[in-house]
Amino acid sequence: MLRHYHEIGLVHPHARAANGYRQYDADDLSRLRRVLFYRELDFGLDDIAALLTEPVGDAADDHLRRQHGLLRDRIARAEQLLAALEKEMEAREMGMALTPQEQFEVFGTDQVGGVWADEARKRWGGTDAYRESARRTAAYTKQDWIALEAEADAGLRAFASALVDGMPPDSERAMDLAEEHRRYLSRWFYDCGYELHRGLAQMYVVDDRFRATYDAVTPGLAEYVSAAIEANATRHESS
Repeated sequence: MLRHYHEIGLVHPHARAANGYRQYDADDLSRLRRVLFYRELDFGLDDIAALLTEPVGDAADDHLRRQHGLLRDRIARAEQLLAALEKEMEAREMGMALTPQEQFEVFGTDQVGGVWADEARKRWGGTDAYRESARRTAAYTKQDWIALEAEADAGLRAFASALVDGMPPDSERAMDLAEEHRRYLSRWFYDCGYELHRGLAQMYVVDDRFRATYDAVTPGLAEYVSAAIEANATRHESS
């Protein structure tokens, strides 16, 4: 490399030793560092030669500022690429084997997951239920996602209707809805036992994001669904 840079006039050795070895002083090494930096940024050798011969007032500072700007641009591009790759990885981990357009059509967004997916991975990523859910959903088509989303919306509306009608969370109607919710999870995602269902019920009221989503349908719905799930689990454990 040094021989080639010497031959094309990019980096000259300060002197040669008696045995013919090239000798480089501090200025030579500083120039070599700038060459290597520009090469790392994918500049061609002709472009690098032009950059190094530009007449500047304070060459060292100007080069540092130029290199700093180029590196920041490169980091920004790399971060954009990294974010795109992480979104794709997250979608595949969560079983969202859909195009961005399909994700938008089904979920109203082309960025499925986000903090919800992060929360699920953090809480249950090492569990059999999480792995089973990822295995199943990886094979789901757009129509599968439309069907399960419609079923989930219908279940939520049924809970909201029971709440508005004044049905207690431990009524047969509310508990039956809770049982259907548990079976829905078992059909589409993982085998949801009553203890696991209880854990979800707690999350619906403890996690502000879940609470806000449920309460946006009907005020107090998160507490109502959670209580109905708890009552249903108690009913089945005592039967």
